[in-house]
Amino acid sequence: MIRLFKHYVPHAVLLLGIVDFIMLMIAAEAGWVLRAHQIGMEVLPTSTRVPQLVTFAVALQCAMVSVGVYGSEALQSLRFATARLLVAVSLGVILISVLFFLLPSLTLWRSNSAYAMGFAFLLLVFDRLALGGVLGGEAFKRRVLVLGAGRRAARIKELEARASAGFTVVGYVAMSDGNRQIDEAIFRDHIPSLADHVVRLSVGEVVLALDERRNALPLQDLLRIKTTGVHVNEMSTFLERETGRVDLDTLNPSWLIFSDGFSAGRRLSSAAKRLFDVTASLLLLVLASPIILLTALLVKLESKGPAFFRQQRVGLYGQTFDIVKLRSMRQDAEVAGQAVWAQKDDPRVTRIGKFIRKVRIDELPQVWTVLRGEMSFVGPRPERPQFVEDLERSLPYYAERHMVKPGITGWAQINYPYGASLEDSRHKLEYDLYYAKNYTPFLDLLILLQTVRVLLWPDGAR
Repeated sequence: MIRLFKHYVPHAVLLLGIVDFIMLMIAAEAGWVLRAHQIGMEVLPTSTRVPQLVTFAVALQCAMVSVGVYGSEALQSLRFATARLLVAVSLGVILISVLFFLLPSLTLWRSNSAYAMGFAFLLLVFDRLALGGVLGGEAFKRRVLVLGAGRRAARIKELEARASAGFTVVGYVAMSDGNRQIDEAIFRDHIPSLADHVVRLSVGEVVLALDERRNALPLQDLLRIKTTGVHVNEMSTFLERETGRVDLDTLNPSWLIFSDGFSAGRRLSSAAKRLFDVTASLLLLVLASPIILLTALLVKLESKGPAFFRQQRVGLYGQTFDIVKLRSMRQDAEVAGQAVWAQKDDPRVTRIGKFIRKVRIDELPQVWTVLRGEMSFVGPRPERPQFVEDLERSLPYYAERHMVKPGITGWAQINYPYGASLEDSRHKLEYDLYYAKNYTPFLDLLILLQTVRVLLWPDGAR
């Protein structure tokens, strides 16, 4: 993988993204030239319309990212990819139309865009046909040697078995006799020179996966491997890169302290984030007001009680604040204010509530909380104080998620289905820690784009 703005991007995805961008530029140019010939217009050099071609390509690629065209399933299945490309092109039509209205001088004419969309779909399917075997093959997989044969090494073996794994384990080395779970592991004593063994296997990365590191760290071996030009990584760093989350099972405080990250407080990034929040929340409040008012009326008509409700949540640095949501449950959903986890097919949810939860309309009033500065559009979802007290006792490092401002959508929301249990909270915490550690405006943009995928395919919404 390559680290782009502190976020890990697979080499195969980066290559496909570059090829797609070139194809989109070609499609835009082909659409413009075809339409020019139809109306008898002189075809000027391509350099005279580069801004329009770039606008088309960027808009379409944003639509592709937002619907999951670069996800693991789309990379492995042409049928799945084609279906997502159809949705992306449809979404691109809407986006290009909006851009044409806002910035007509920087976009293609609507007739040009119509032809360009058709060419784009054909070319995007073609490059997946051409690159499909390469993207899913061994060419983009790193060759990994694992030092360890216990529980941690078994965890890497499980990850390698996934169809979307970006690495191949070429060997396991048992550094001690205890807790051996990998039968094929070679004992360290049977290898005369570990550095020569690494070179002989053409290893690109060595992962330290020792269950017990006290007095067992092979410093001399690691030094020699490092000087051969091979990357040496700790288990936590390896899992963070491969899974997009901070793995709590292998985490230790020293790794969090000495690894890079947790720089969300930088003034420029924070100022840009706040500027976006204010601008976007004002615009969204104006556009969404009719939807909020209509939904509020429907909620009132279906069940007794107020259309909106306030609920206390824990935010930045553990400070509490109130969020406002459209009511989706019965008025007596919680007895005496006692917090209760939501459940699958929760009987407390009303008919209107079930619909507005699925399409996330109940979340729209929270935009007011964003405007006030207590929340952001992107960040860990704020929990209720009663839940936070329990989770901080049960889950290590839970308080660290409060070092960044909470959000309406987040890295956990687009990567993990909705859950309401201690185990679900543990998994979501791993994603929240990854976001807090690796926050950049680039990661925020990715999350906002991919939130569209969650809205279109709302799996797990409760």
